[in-house]
Amino acid sequence: MPAVRLRLGERSYELGTRCLVMGVLNRTTDSFFDRGAYFAMDRFLHRADQLVGEGADILDVGGVKAGPGPEVGVTEELERVVPAVAALRERFDVPLSVDTWRAAVAEAAFAAGAVVGNDISGFADPAYLDVAADAGASVVATHIRLAPRVPDPEPAYADVVGEVCEYLSERARWAEAKGIEGERVVVDAGLDLGKTWEQSLLLLRASDQLAALGFPLLLSASHKPFLGRLCDLAVEDRGWASLAAAALGVTRGARIVRAHDVQGTRRVCAAIAAVLEAA
Repeated sequence: MPAVRLRLGERSYELGTRCLVMGVLNRTTDSFFDRGAYFAMDRFLHRADQLVGEGADILDVGGVKAGPGPEVGVTEELERVVPAVAALRERFDVPLSVDTWRAAVAEAAFAAGAVVGNDISGFADPAYLDVAADAGASVVATHIRLAPRVPDPEPAYADVVGEVCEYLSERARWAEAKGIEGERVVVDAGLDLGKTWEQSLLLLRASDQLAALGFPLLLSASHKPFLGRLCDLAVEDRGWASLAAAALGVTRGARIVRAHDVQGTRRVCAAIAAVLEAA
């Protein structure tokens, strides 16, 4: 697998065998994983300190969950996300990512210190790439069939891997056309976002094809429903399955893993890097 370079803010990474771990930080009341456990700012910052201590390379802050749920307006999302990003910027020397599909929220988060816009909508907001380019931010292009928060119970594809690859290539070109250099563009297959659990498995297995697009591939599989369906496990019991998914994805070319269990994922990535580097 050829090495790819990634730039996050002033940092530059050569991602040959190395893999970055992105720690998940939710400022939501209804996350599928933590159910609002870290919504309060003191608990949020304590969780951030834990993730950094476990080796997180990036912290990803989200204020609205991806799936259906009560409406969260722009003002409320700004109130959740921007003070959190500012507080993290003051306390930790790690790149910060904002998990939002709204350009207004991304712009404010960039001003507060975020250097990555993690957009699960595939840049549906027409101003998103402009505000990212103006801020010098990196972006994550994620495949989704419909839109965030919209139920998609019966997604159909003639060729799910081929269609996702084509979509991500197109979104990466959109970013580059706006002046965001390729080293600041990351792609994500969007497992469970408009996919059946079987389609998500196919995409995980095809990580090598996704990585071959030439951009750092982000894997976001941690505790997701497709692993629950595959292994018949509740959300809280999907830790080992999440690590197995990370191992498979990294072996096949993923170079950023978004994870709740940063320590475990860090160890998996280190073990795989050691194997790949063995003479």
